[in-house]
Amino acid sequence: VQLVESGGGLVQAGGSLRLSCVASGISRSINVMGWYRQAPGNERELVATVTSGGPANYADSVKARFAISRDNAKNTVYLQMNSLKPEDTAVYYCYIRPGWPFRDYWGQGTQVTVSS
Repeated sequence: VQLVESGGGLVQAGGSLRLSCVASGISRSINVMGWYRQAPGNERELVATVTSGGPANYADSVKARFAISRDNAKNTVYLQMNSLKPEDTAVYYCYIRPGWPFRDYWGQGTQVTVSS
């Protein structure tokens, strides 16, 4: 299983970015897909997750600004990030939990930098 992220970069405060993550090497439906982030000196934290056919779950710090979505046919998860703030600067990691008997998988991370 391989996760490939794209869409990170440098943006000014108030701007938008859209992250994408494609999961390959897995032919079954994926239970949970999502995004975590880690800023320098901080622990990795949840940004948003979405279950197959279910509701999304967001960190309080990104509610109303970020939107997670998925395309099950393409095994792809997206994160639309609007009204970005400097405190959103972090490495963003794609995450999937296919469910038993598979383990959880992580992407390599994509850098998001928001300048003030």
